[in-house]
Amino acid sequence: MAKKKTIRTIPQERTPMREQEARARAKNFEEVACGYDVDEALREAERCLLCPDQPCVAGCPVGIDIPGFIRKIGEKNTRGAYDVIAETNLLAAVCGRVCPQETQCEEVCTVGESLEAVAIGRLERFVGDAAIREGWVNVPHIEPNGFRIGIVGSGPAGMACAADMAKAGCEVTVFEAFHQPGGVLKYGIPDFRLPNEVVDAEIENLRKIGVRFECNTLVGRLFTIEQMVDELGFHAVFIGTGAGYPSMLGVPGDSLNGVLSANELLTRCNLMRARDADFDTPIPLGKRVAVIGAGNTAMDAMRVCLRLGAEKVYCVYRRSRDECPARAEEVHHAEQEGIEFHWLTAPVAILDDGKGGVRGMRCIRMELGAPDDSGRRRPVPVAGSEFDFECDQVVYAIGTNANPIIGQTSRLKLDKRGYIATDEDLATSMPGVFAGGDIVTGAATVIEAMGAGRKAARGMKAYLGLRDPARAAAGETLFGIDPGEHNFVRLRAAA
Repeated sequence: MAKKKTIRTIPQERTPMREQEARARAKNFEEVACGYDVDEALREAERCLLCPDQPCVAGCPVGIDIPGFIRKIGEKNTRGAYDVIAETNLLAAVCGRVCPQETQCEEVCTVGESLEAVAIGRLERFVGDAAIREGWVNVPHIEPNGFRIGIVGSGPAGMACAADMAKAGCEVTVFEAFHQPGGVLKYGIPDFRLPNEVVDAEIENLRKIGVRFECNTLVGRLFTIEQMVDELGFHAVFIGTGAGYPSMLGVPGDSLNGVLSANELLTRCNLMRARDADFDTPIPLGKRVAVIGAGNTAMDAMRVCLRLGAEKVYCVYRRSRDECPARAEEVHHAEQEGIEFHWLTAPVAILDDGKGGVRGMRCIRMELGAPDDSGRRRPVPVAGSEFDFECDQVVYAIGTNANPIIGQTSRLKLDKRGYIATDEDLATSMPGVFAGGDIVTGAATVIEAMGAGRKAARGMKAYLGLRDPARAAAGETLFGIDPGEHNFVRLRAAA
């Protein structure tokens, strides 16, 4: 019997992950983090105490059996580790890279109470990369049930819902407005954080279980949600369109040439390949770029501008570094690459160069007051502290809103912010139509969106009368079936 591990017997230091050198990577779009090799993964897996109460599982929005897959890594059974993860998450290589584990599973890691938490995200990436490299995919036996499911949006929420419904035996079609599937994973996250090849490999796994993708299809313009249910023959619909409608400051000069949203910048660079010389994609780029905001999207926008050739890139944020919402790792990487940070600074106007372009910003100094609803200290302008800031391009990365197309073209009930209103099972006001992810909650994380997609799938199964093993009653079963379900057969009446 293996000796029980304690906090004193495990490796005390977290296993570092190799990275590209900062000066070199600031000039290319190759991935910054290199990932663990086998020895590094084994060493980090040894740090997991395999806790019986599993707080990390409770901290994961999709409930991955984290001790289970780490145990398999420790046994040098990487395929077994993939099988454990794939039970609840088909996007291991994606989530291992972009999920904020430090505020979810790693935040509640028992080891983290005394030492640095186990690097759960890095281990998940190690397994996901091995699966892509080796071509592993778990294709279960699927018994078709005749139900047709329409998914609107191919981002993480849509993909998670599509996977669960396909595994349940449904015919699943995913509609994507852009020319490639992947949603925010493709258009919003640069290759140096999440290579497109990784996203494509995960999408291919969905195709292998029968999910069909229809791109260049803007639901709400080509056809409506009502038409999907009434005319196109879908028995249930899931809306996972995200919240990609950018916010602007509303200050004088917002409409000048050289002012754009981070969403537009990143979409042109990532999905439309403006970063590649072989693609003639127009993208405005100044020599001195100011990015307003300090979230993960802002970090991506700044680092993209640097790689596209900007001479100076600035982060302008109205709070201090302590209130910065971006992942600490992303801020650290941006600082290493030479991004210049201006904390406690807010623009009040964009300055015209006399030709309709940007010559700078008028800013004001801020100080922190009492906490606001977010729990962060509220920024308060310092009277008489205005000054001019020189730049020739301004990028807004201050948040997003719900795209209004679905709300404008359907009878779906919306909340006061314009997001789709749902009940606790993520059912909307329209029978058979469910929604989840950013279009319901506002901007959140990839793994939270996936959790919403899986939750909506459970609601859809219940609506369609499909048995969901995850909801089977606890207690005595016969051949895995609850006694209350014996002697019943589901029948569908002919139309």
